[in-house]
Amino acid sequence: MTLQTWWLFVGAVFLLSGTPGPNMLHILSRSVDLGLRRSVAAMAGCLSGIVLVLAASAAGLATLFLALPGAFEVLRYAGVAYLIFLGVKAWRSEARPLDVGSPALAAALSPAALFRGGFAISISNPKLILFAAAFLPQFIDPALPRAPQFAMLVLTFAVVESFWYGVYALGGRSLARHLSRPAVKRLFDRVTGLIFIGFGLALLRVKPG
Repeated sequence: MTLQTWWLFVGAVFLLSGTPGPNMLHILSRSVDLGLRRSVAAMAGCLSGIVLVLAASAAGLATLFLALPGAFEVLRYAGVAYLIFLGVKAWRSEARPLDVGSPALAAALSPAALFRGGFAISISNPKLILFAAAFLPQFIDPALPRAPQFAMLVLTFAVVESFWYGVYALGGRSLARHLSRPAVKRLFDRVTGLIFIGFGLALLRVKPG
């Protein structure tokens, strides 16, 4: 992999990661509700799911998974159901004054729970498997050892993705200042819920290959 190829990968990933999607919306909403510091656990969960799938692609498991009859469809419908569940949950959330970092909310959402939530959103996105199986190998030079190249691409992706997590989390912290009124917070939750449902319905159109 040449330096030029790597820079091309950086540019592509920068644009792809920055595009609003389920992970970024999840980080934004967690930052709004819990603050920047506590949303780090959700970021770690999202990033762990991504790295796991990309590492599986490096081992050839993503391509094998896509070749299994019905496996992709099972994941796709699971992802759709989970995103729609999150959307309905956000839509129906109780309107209350926003109290970022409140003890009650902190007790209800431990770092482990935040990590699991982020990981579940990340790992249930079938687009990530398609990206790992079809897009990532395009930047690999077959004449050179594959493992170091995959390691560099996965590390690069993780760094760029983490940058955008920070951007969205900071945006959530700034947005939280304007959500002190229950009516405004209710509107934010319902818009967030609709977007999650929209992401879920959009996944119904995702097809392998």
